[in-house]
Amino acid sequence: MRYLVLADIHANLEAMDAVLADAPPFDEVLFLGDLVGYGPNPNEVADRLRSIPRMTAIVGNHDWAALGKLDTAEFNPLARQAAEWTATQMRPDVRAFLDVLEPVTGAHSMVMAHGSPRDPIWEYLESEFQGPASFASFQGPICLVGHTHVPRVFLDQPEGRTLVFDVREGDVLDLSTGRLIVNPGGVGQPRDGDPRAAYGLIDTDERSFTFYRVQYPVDVTQKKMLEAGLPEPLAARLELGI
Repeated sequence: MRYLVLADIHANLEAMDAVLADAPPFDEVLFLGDLVGYGPNPNEVADRLRSIPRMTAIVGNHDWAALGKLDTAEFNPLARQAAEWTATQMRPDVRAFLDVLEPVTGAHSMVMAHGSPRDPIWEYLESEFQGPASFASFQGPICLVGHTHVPRVFLDQPEGRTLVFDVREGDVLDLSTGRLIVNPGGVGQPRDGDPRAAYGLIDTDERSFTFYRVQYPVDVTQKKMLEAGLPEPLAARLELGI
């Protein structure tokens, strides 16, 4: 089986379409949350995702914020403004789709959590010190996460230690290495200094996870955001990958 792994699309239709056009053949999509928020096309990205015949999805913090399930007081002012705008734009069927998604799930011998297996909605997995508690929070060989928008791997080590390393385009991770937490990076708003959309592909026959990047027309997304009245800094950051 080959799984296309997507996270943090954030209503960026151009980035999502570029990924779907660029991706190698796959059997199923695994989506790790934050379909909406920040970007200008919440309904359209939902339509794209739902049109994929075999797809497993979870919900993220920005999805919950747009649904009113999360207090946006902890968001920065720009993110809060985008969440409030998104809430006014989503069609009822899109709200219904997001409303039934869980923040964590187990599928295909993998765990999927938006933030972390310990705190699926809020925790940003960034440091080796977070590793032991995260690995203790799930069973099985691999957990897929998003939320940070940075391609990153956590590898469980003996004696409660964790090895953490960032990855680049084209890197291939051997899934037989040990227990892993893997972040494919963000489709719609990368934050590792590379503005290209990030995604991953799991090949269960090869026991591999391959990291991919693809360019998309950032200027088109930026123009839509500004025309919609979304905050200018949110549009500007797209071309910087931050």
